[in-house]
Amino acid sequence: MTSYLLRDARPLGGDPVDLLLRDGVIVEIGPDLDADGAVVVDAEGLVALPGLVDLHTHLREPGREDAETVLTGTQSAARGGFTCVHAMANTSPVADTAGVVEQVWRLGREGGFCDVQPVGAVTVGLKGERLAELGAMADSAAGVRVFSDDGICVSDAVLMRRALEYVKAFDGVVAQHAQEPRLTEGAQMNEGALSGELGLVGWPAVAEEAIIARDVLLAEHVGSRLHVCHLSTRGSVEIVRWAKSRGIDVTAEVTPHHLLLTDDLVRSYDPIYKVNPPLRTADDVAAVREGLADGTIDIVATDHAPHPMEDKECEWSAAAFGMIGLETALSIVQESMVDTGALSWEQVAEVLSARPARIGRVREHGRPLAVGEPANVVLYDPAATRTVVPGDTASLSRNTPYAGRELPGRVVATFLRGVPTVLSGELTEGVHA
Repeated sequence: MTSYLLRDARPLGGDPVDLLLRDGVIVEIGPDLDADGAVVVDAEGLVALPGLVDLHTHLREPGREDAETVLTGTQSAARGGFTCVHAMANTSPVADTAGVVEQVWRLGREGGFCDVQPVGAVTVGLKGERLAELGAMADSAAGVRVFSDDGICVSDAVLMRRALEYVKAFDGVVAQHAQEPRLTEGAQMNEGALSGELGLVGWPAVAEEAIIARDVLLAEHVGSRLHVCHLSTRGSVEIVRWAKSRGIDVTAEVTPHHLLLTDDLVRSYDPIYKVNPPLRTADDVAAVREGLADGTIDIVATDHAPHPMEDKECEWSAAAFGMIGLETALSIVQESMVDTGALSWEQVAEVLSARPARIGRVREHGRPLAVGEPANVVLYDPAATRTVVPGDTASLSRNTPYAGRELPGRVVATFLRGVPTVLSGELTEGVHA
């Protein structure tokens, strides 16, 4: 295996040092290391972070390969600095059996750009009627530890309680899409004065907050782990903060787009801004930033949701919910949290790598940049700027909300187990080349 010497990198934004990657691990860190036959990568001025881990990615395969495949999704992830992604279960067929989750896991290994950890469905077919084969998925080759009906709320309190009880047997976690269905029938955007002005059915904050409140109490009652997907309102932040103060084992995520974008963008009626949960108010954006900064919100997760052009380039009411986000996530976190002074690069490594790996029980990822640790590393240039071009992506889909927007930062290189998946900003042939 080729060795790589990362010359003058800045681990977690600190002082420049060299990192020597060999045989899949970091073998030496220090100034002026001897290359000793290694390929030298000039990392002057670049921040070195542990490979990023996404707890919430939609890869669409099997079933919607017109929108994304495991290969194209993981190539997009590598370009964004990710070395591990958790693939959501709302595929066709649904990832509710050991067979389907193993298929997705193997496709990730074969692709060689990013490890894929499948998320198992909580209920059979995402129908919310009976529990899926949680134990079989946990015992499969994929070793599933995160279960979610994401896209649909597990609204039945008895089913949710049973799922929370069941996953305790193998240290699993239920990741809830918090959306009370009766309160959001036909919902198109955040409920408020603007939804009335635009004539679009509103998605009220209480529909998210009511489910989170119920579920943290259920988690406390059964002594289980709960994860809240794509938290988006001030009230939700306050509920999670209260739950943590009681010692309830709850974690929460926020998406990059909820850290930056507001519902005012919906004035354009451009379906690119249609997402679930919807873009919220400027006050909600301020609240989720505060929650991420103070640790109430544990992680940033992309909710990368690719859609083919025809599902987005249509009238608002007919358009699909969702945005792609793997290749812009680190830039959005830099703009909203680092450049504002809310997070350090060390904290970025926590919210985008260490904590998501810990929540998902992925042991080989989210590790510190230290000798003997797996060589999952991203080199990032925070001084660079780029204008987002929808076609300049490895994803099969183009539904980015940042088209034409100038963003800070650029991923220069990504290493998965010491092998580059991205070098000089370009995809390589992957780990199995």
